[in-house]
Amino acid sequence: MAALRIEGIVSPTSATALCGIVLHPAGHTRSPAMHNAAYAALGIDAIYLPFDVPESKLADAMRGMRGLGIRQLSVSIPHKRSVLDHVDAVDGTAARIGAANTVVPRDGELVASNTDWLGAVRALEREGPLAGKRAVVLGAGGTARAVVFGLRERGAEVCVLNRTAERAEALAEDLGATATGPLDALAATPHDILVNTTSVGLSEDRSPVAADAISPGCVVLDAVYAPERTRLLRDAEARGARAVTGRWMLVHQAVAQLEAWAGAIDAEKAAEVMAEAFGPREP
Repeated sequence: MAALRIEGIVSPTSATALCGIVLHPAGHTRSPAMHNAAYAALGIDAIYLPFDVPESKLADAMRGMRGLGIRQLSVSIPHKRSVLDHVDAVDGTAARIGAANTVVPRDGELVASNTDWLGAVRALEREGPLAGKRAVVLGAGGTARAVVFGLRERGAEVCVLNRTAERAEALAEDLGATATGPLDALAATPHDILVNTTSVGLSEDRSPVAADAISPGCVVLDAVYAPERTRLLRDAEARGARAVTGRWMLVHQAVAQLEAWAGAIDAEKAAEVMAEAFGPREP
């Protein structure tokens, strides 16, 4: 029996696939609205739920995934690196990045993979090709690792800046990038592309870097998506840079997550529906 759908509302049945996201805190996530909208538009009998899981409970949550037969679990902050300790296998890309943002059961095993890098490069490629560009990535966590990997895969030169220099240097060494200092080193670091993967801007109206350090004409992507028009992106536009909101990184990585467990889908339609379900564009 298929799930009953009435005006976009799903009544799950025993056949409905259960998916979701683990993160902490969970109040800001747009993923459930986006995935559920895509399921409805593509005729997929599934439901996607948010799970607020503090770090101390991640192992319990992953055991719950096994016990409940969850078909796909998205992984967000602060679990993108620690989740690797709670799965049976890590695919090649996630192993290279050293972080995962999705877990899917395959042949009785939980397999971790990473689609954040696809989300980042596809969002940036809306503004043009990446090969040969000079990119600066702010931050050194799991999302930063995915972004650096993706930029290097597309042929960009990458420099990592982070509050803790040792973490930036370790990331850069792992992924073929360079690290030249803390966040305030941006002014002295030439860049055609700037990507923020820190949480600065998520809970207060601040930017991780000074406005006058942003190169006019560059492309700036902020992985923070709530609010959508962060202080960093407003500063970037004022400097004559091209701003790419976190909406597009979130959408493109989510489409790849859906493909990971549902197989071949209408990716273009899924992206369109997810972008709309993300919410109205901020002025």
